[in-house]
Amino acid sequence: MPTPEPTALRPGPCPCQSGDSYLGCCGPLHDGLSVAPTAERLMRSRYSAFAVGDVGYLLSTWHPSTRPDEFELDATLIWTRLDIERTERGGPFDTDGVVEFTAQCRADGIRSRQHEVSRFVRVDRRWLYLDAAD
Repeated sequence: MPTPEPTALRPGPCPCQSGDSYLGCCGPLHDGLSVAPTAERLMRSRYSAFAVGDVGYLLSTWHPSTRPDEFELDATLIWTRLDIERTERGGPFDTDGVVEFTAQCRADGIRSRQHEVSRFVRVDRRWLYLDAAD
């Protein structure tokens, strides 16, 4: 998969559908200029990383106990929509959180969706993706 475009070269709305521009939303997180203050914000930034092809960000925000050694994105998938279904905990003063979401995509003209209940933990003031809850 090609290296993602630098943030400054990605004008337009943020893929996470926050309503902000990419430069004002997930771009600074992807560039390491800031960190997600909540589990939901990390979830949104990880979705955006899938959308822009930023494998490095996905790996850096994955808890070391569950992070794979290698990770490759499917270049045929085009991520089109993120819906946050619910959140539990995951606020600025919590140490863990849950975000349930549905992400929609398409590949070769076929639409599909991924539904997941993701678990997050906060380590040293930084939210990390742990895993998908059973």
